[in-house]
Amino acid sequence: MWEGTIIMTFQGFEQKDFDTFAIDGLEKRMEAIQSRIQPKFKEIGSELVDYLSFKLGNEVYLHIAKHARRTVNPPNDTWLAIADNKRGYKKHPHFQIGLFDDRVFIWLALIYELDYKQSIAASFIDSFEEIKGLPDHYVVSLDHMKKDAIKLDNLQLKDVERFRDIKKCEFLIGQHLSPDDERLSNGDKFLETAKKTFDSLIPLYQKALRNRS
Repeated sequence: MWEGTIIMTFQGFEQKDFDTFAIDGLEKRMEAIQSRIQPKFKEIGSELVDYLSFKLGNEVYLHIAKHARRTVNPPNDTWLAIADNKRGYKKHPHFQIGLFDDRVFIWLALIYELDYKQSIAASFIDSFEEIKGLPDHYVVSLDHMKKDAIKLDNLQLKDVERFRDIKKCEFLIGQHLSPDDERLSNGDKFLETAKKTFDSLIPLYQKALRNRS
């Protein structure tokens, strides 16, 4: 049982956070991301890093998206990632929380830079029924750049096979919350939702770690 000391500073998301993605121009949007959203990511991340380190029995690290490769087009979403690697997260199974303009996402994320992608994907194919047994309101994305997601009820084995076989195909699983979801405006409720989501995904995360070979 988690018995960490919660020093609650995160008060929740607000409409202004989502409106960030309507700001024109890379520089102005990045300024808003850095001033409005990233401080909240630091608050969320501080709590969840401690929580996940305790639950997993090993240290994990917070990474906040910098969008450093962008030179013209402003980002359509932004996120924090928590991984067991201090230097980066993209090559590793990791947990994500982030925003588009119309939703918050809470993911276990395996994106296209992932090392040992085929062996991890093969283990997910073998565990397809376990994946389908996750809460039915969960969704799966095969591309972290797009909002589109597959309802878990509609997930098919061929979708996981695409993750194995197509280089750019990804696998992100978790849930979306809409801006009017009352849990988003309440820091305690949101963190509890994130923890419960991650709890349900830890077995899949650990399976991915075991197949990094």
